Amino acid sequence: MEELFAHPLRPITILLVGACIGSFLNVVIYRVPLGLGVSDPKRSFCPHCKKDIPWYRNLPCLTWLLQRAKCAECGAPIAFRYFFVEFLTMALFGAAWYLLSHPFPGAFFIMALCVLLVVISFIDAEHMIIPVNWCYAGMAIGAVGGVLAPALFFYDGRMDPIPNWWGGGQALIGVAVGWGVLAAVVILGKVCFGERKMKFDEAEKWYLREPENDEEELQYVVGDEHIGWSDLFYRKNDRIEIAGHGVLLDGKRTKATNIVIRANRVELDGNVHMIEKISSLEGKADLVRIPREAMGGGDPPLMGMIGAFVGWPGVIFTLFASCIYALVAAVLGRVGFGRPLPFGPFLALGGLTWIFGGWKLWAMYFSWVETLQF
Repeated sequence: MEELFAHPLRPITILLVGACIGSFLNVVIYRVPLGLGVSDPKRSFCPHCKKDIPWYRNLPCLTWLLQRAKCAECGAPIAFRYFFVEFLTMALFGAAWYLLSHPFPGAFFIMALCVLLVVISFIDAEHMIIPVNWCYAGMAIGAVGGVLAPALFFYDGRMDPIPNWWGGGQALIGVAVGWGVLAAVVILGKVCFGERKMKFDEAEKWYLREPENDEEELQYVVGDEHIGWSDLFYRKNDRIEIAGHGVLLDGKRTKATNIVIRANRVELDGNVHMIEKISSLEGKADLVRIPREAMGGGDPPLMGMIGAFVGWPGVIFTLFASCIYALVAAVLGRVGFGRPLPFGPFLALGGLTWIFGGWKLWAMYFSWVETLQF
């Protein structure tokens, strides 16, 4: 079996398959957050002109380059993300095959992980959402991979016979440690930073401030503080809870004393008013609560999925590496403290770093510790 898969043309086939799968992942990344089916409509289409893309204009990587990142029908720009996802998936498949194809079939399980991580990372980066059902599927795949290819947990090339049950056990331990550690972070984050509370001795005026130019955004203003919409609402459950009186909706007084403001709507007097249809909203507040989370609820199952493929040592490395990556990204991107930053892509990057060689740093560290002890 291994001789069959060692054919010289096999790596080229793996790269081509990776590029084609990457093309399909672009469809998934675009459609899933919008609630569209990945097979309905059957053909890919331009998001701008909505025209179907024929197969000869849907060649992975090549189409983007040959058409100079533009739609052949309407000339609208095609985002670099489409090319990057196809190229990245191809590169990850090639790396998995080159580094992990022996013993067979370990590389295929890592390729499956790469597919899941690419989809989850790009959806999280754009929509701040982690599709947890994909994480659950990944945990199951990782557990099966641990049973069928337990040698994957020995990254030093060890080929000694390893019991299948041992590999499955390592996968399950990785799930428990990965999920458990980040779940603890979420719980502690809610306890320590669970909400921002502003209580006033005298009722303080608040209102929604419309943007005055294209560079500004809608703002919530209370007292002397102006808070931008993107700083308040970057997760599905984010909201502002206001207890007060004198609420004016479009200049009309209401009897409301408790108001909930969400990203796209206002809940007032048992009724829901869409933000886009409101011309003005103001009132006086005795108490303002802004619930916050240190980490999203999708990050723990994502870490659990990664743990199923890397085991508990890889979980520890992944958490440390992802924090470093996130810190560097925040500094380079000038992301201020308290601003939204999706953590899923950094968890994915940390896990892939371990799989594709980061485990050597782990081994070097413990070797260094052992030399210090003696």
